[in-house]
Amino acid sequence: MHRPSQADKQTHTRIDKKISEITTIKGKLFSAGLSLLQIDRDYNLPRGTAGTTLREPNVKGERAIAAALGTRPELLWRTRYHASGLRKSPQPAENYVRPATMAQRQNEARA
Repeated sequence: MHRPSQADKQTHTRIDKKISEITTIKGKLFSAGLSLLQIDRDYNLPRGTAGTTLREPNVKGERAIAAALGTRPELLWRTRYHASGLRKSPQPAENYVRPATMAQRQNEARA
């Protein structure tokens, strides 16, 4: 009946933004007819690097995905770069927090 109160709204919002960022990038890749594995191969990255880059900071992966999409990394990952376009160093801790899987989010919504 009532939505459960959420004690940690700020963290929840950051994770929602991260999920939104990931889905936006995946949508752009899909529209361009690209796969993450193809980007790994084309840019000589270890297998899985592009996929991991969606969730966690990785300079080479960010550059490869941006190059494949014909854009700059700071336009795809605003949380990882300053407004000037310089990469944040060190990366904020929240950039390493993995969002819950879809199944976990669905279970939380049911509870």
